[in-house]
Amino acid sequence: MAEVKEKLINNKQKKKRFHLTKATKDKLKGLVFVSPFIIGVILFFIYPIYMSVKLSFGKLDNIVGFKVSWIGIENYLRAFTIDMDFAPMFLSVVRDTLVRVPMIIILALIISILINQDIKGRTLFRIAFFIPFLLGNGEVMRQLIYQGVDKQVLSIADGDIIPYEILNYFGSTIVNAVQTVLGIIVTVLWSSGVQILLFLSGLQSISPALYEAAKIDGATQWEIFWKVTIPMISPIMLLNIVYTIVDSFTNIRNPLLEYIQSYGFTKAQFEYGAALGWIYFIFIGFVVAVVFGLMKGYMHTNEVEEVKRRDKQKQRRVIAIERKAKTRA
Repeated sequence: MAEVKEKLINNKQKKKRFHLTKATKDKLKGLVFVSPFIIGVILFFIYPIYMSVKLSFGKLDNIVGFKVSWIGIENYLRAFTIDMDFAPMFLSVVRDTLVRVPMIIILALIISILINQDIKGRTLFRIAFFIPFLLGNGEVMRQLIYQGVDKQVLSIADGDIIPYEILNYFGSTIVNAVQTVLGIIVTVLWSSGVQILLFLSGLQSISPALYEAAKIDGATQWEIFWKVTIPMISPIMLLNIVYTIVDSFTNIRNPLLEYIQSYGFTKAQFEYGAALGWIYFIFIGFVVAVVFGLMKGYMHTNEVEEVKRRDKQKQRRVIAIERKAKTRA
């Protein structure tokens, strides 16, 4: 009997050793789902990234086998000291992005709030705003822009929107400026499909009880918008800003990408093309990091995260008190 009891105790101890908590099981499940991406990165991305960095700091002596000799930061210095086209084009892309990103975010937020209202056929409106993203993405969008379709959608030259008498009064300079602004608005609307859907998902996740409580306290619609809606969708706001920045910098219509690709593929100057690509990549990463840093203090955290944060603070205080007691003893 004693041997049987010992075996049972040993079996229970073994089971306890291999018992996994719910948190560990959840982590393993997440790892299983992420594993295809991790395997893909290891197999297909790490070596090309290594070669790209190596090329940016070297000179290609022989294309057979990619034999590279070290030359330091000459390729990076060439981008800012010798190349007369890169810096102006780079600044132009940054300027356009600084103009487009706020416009896309603001228009997407306004449209998502309007569509989120209880109106008939709002599903059709959602589809209508998302279709341009599906149909006009990539090469199709670039061809539409080259053919001037963005300016033809809201064209004022034909006199339908603004009468000819007013156009003649202001002159060609003002008319061209207004037409350019309307063209930008059209392309911004074409690029807002994903942002509108993300904002809609954030708006629909807000509990109606929060709005009811705010109205009972006498809050106006303006106060509700800034003190309830915006804080509750702040995580979606951050996601949309980062997505829009990356999408704007890596868009197929971006002339800087074509410039970098021309050195990498057309002119076969792989070293300089790699250096330009890394300069651009580091800048985008810096901008995204700045956005994260600025938005960190305005992010809304739910109640569960707040409780966890307070528990961690209590644990740190207890540990600090115990250490002080030990040092005194």
